[in-house]
Amino acid sequence: MHAYEESPFTRKLAAFVALSKDELSVLERLHQRRRSFRVGIDLVHQGQSEQTAYILSQGWVCSYKIQRDGTRQIVDFQIPGDFLGLRSVLLRTSDHSFEPITDIQAAEVSAADLLEAFAQTPRLATAILWAASRDEAMVVEHLVGLGRRPADARMAHFLLELGARLLLVGIADKSGYACPLTQYHLADALGLSAVHVNRVLRHLREDGLVTFRNGHVTFDDYDRLIDFAEFDPAYLDQAGPVLL
Repeated sequence: MHAYEESPFTRKLAAFVALSKDELSVLERLHQRRRSFRVGIDLVHQGQSEQTAYILSQGWVCSYKIQRDGTRQIVDFQIPGDFLGLRSVLLRTSDHSFEPITDIQAAEVSAADLLEAFAQTPRLATAILWAASRDEAMVVEHLVGLGRRPADARMAHFLLELGARLLLVGIADKSGYACPLTQYHLADALGLSAVHVNRVLRHLREDGLVTFRNGHVTFDDYDRLIDFAEFDPAYLDQAGPVLL
């Protein structure tokens, strides 16, 4: 079995479509231009017009926007299996940036590569559209969290969502997962101060729900945490292939 067949991106798309040999062959071509990026060096810049995207295979990335006053707002975090900068391929300019949180490896995909893949394998194109739609659904949940969930439920929901995403690509289980995010990352993404993040994580730990310590999230009581966060994973659409 080739490495690309067990890649996080392939695992992710397989949650929507049962991939054929021809579709796997196209995925292999999309993985040909592999690149490495160090922490802090943007892959995609806000406002850039170069039509290049990336398939993340190793490491974590944050997507963010810069305001006129120079302040930064983290929009989301990307994990192995995610497409980075897809909008920068389909739109004239990228509307946000991607910065590695850890050293990463990613496959570089040009607009021509992507459009050729779509023309050759419409089912694969549909699967990538599914992945993009799923990302949009997560943005909706994050907006609800920022607007309506109290801080502790917001944190619990976010950690559960990350766990579900990582589980899909084979790098987490219901006991927990490795997580390189700092309290400052969490504060920026969840609309909290770093001090508030520290307090919320302590309360969740003391209540026996979840522990985030030394770069690892441990679900101390997974079922009770789901109830506490009112976490319904249906929006992640991970129940199994729709197209066979």
